[in-house]
Amino acid sequence: MMKHIIIGAGILGASTAYHLAKKGEEVVIIDRHEPGQATRNAAGIVCPWLTNRSNQAWYQLVLGGARYYPALIEELIREGERETGYEQVGAVNIFDTEEKLDRKMEIAYKRKEEAPEMGEITRLSPEQTKALFPPVSDIYGAVHIGGAARINGAALTDALLRAAQKKGADLVRGDASFLYHHVEIQGVEVLGERRYADQVIVTNGAWTNELFVPIGMRPDVTFEKAQIIHLQMPGMDTSRWPVMLPPFNHYMLTFGNGKIVVGATKETADSFDSRVTAGPVHQLMNKALRVAPGLADATYLGTKVGFRPFTPGSLPVIGRVPGMEHVLIANGLGASGLTSGPFVGAQLANLAAGEEPEIRLDSFDPSGLFK
Repeated sequence: MMKHIIIGAGILGASTAYHLAKKGEEVVIIDRHEPGQATRNAAGIVCPWLTNRSNQAWYQLVLGGARYYPALIEELIREGERETGYEQVGAVNIFDTEEKLDRKMEIAYKRKEEAPEMGEITRLSPEQTKALFPPVSDIYGAVHIGGAARINGAALTDALLRAAQKKGADLVRGDASFLYHHVEIQGVEVLGERRYADQVIVTNGAWTNELFVPIGMRPDVTFEKAQIIHLQMPGMDTSRWPVMLPPFNHYMLTFGNGKIVVGATKETADSFDSRVTAGPVHQLMNKALRVAPGLADATYLGTKVGFRPFTPGSLPVIGRVPGMEHVLIANGLGASGLTSGPFVGAQLANLAAGEEPEIRLDSFDPSGLFK
């Protein structure tokens, strides 16, 4: 049994902790609970199959993430964690012309050859689309993907952390810094205490750079600001509405009690300014109301802000930090963090425990992350 210290308890770190604890490893998770942590402010979707992004390494990662979810959720339920924030409600990808629907249906059927977990693929008329998602304009038909799901990022992360703690993991709230001696990281200092470990695992997303700079290393982690709008339609049962993917690069999803989430802005950021700002929120709301005018009567509840991490080439990194045998890192999941985070955490745990990951990690080599 080895001792592992995990820095960062977003969905990726929480999954890594759970999977290591499940293997019987000694685990300490350290998190300073940043208010702008992406996972804590995220409500997202598991529906990677309709993406237009062409990078195959990235696609295989999110494909694995989507495929892994049902088994993970069943496992968490067996552990007594029923509030996982995950619900398979399907998704509708809406379009305003038959030609666009034809193209997307063709893509969907082709993708299903590799991903049967997509479930049933159905072409919907505008009337059928509106019956599933009532606020939408009556001009949109849709491609319906039965296997898609919605996620409450905070709920799922908390379920993973609780399950890890049941298996002996220790969760510490504090600001960790490396214990660096003889060109090697031996552990961390947190809350004035030195904690040593066989391995340190870095999963702290957008805050990675500041962790390494004091020891003379400069990771090239960037981040974007995401603002996510929360609405409510009183008296409406929104608990089973599908995720909606409009013809622009955003999404809408619902939870119970009439709650609707519209996400998310993608703003270039060089500081952790967590203010809700009028311009981007206005633009996002305008787009939402164009495709779903019925939302005009919804109550505005507020806007949450998170910071999504990115690594060079917008391709995640997973593996050992160059020149440091006892330090692992995973980062750069970006907007796909809720889809791929639990799966990547499982692979990182395998790597940390000396086991073979289920996927080849060559494409995600961290060596290019450090300047």
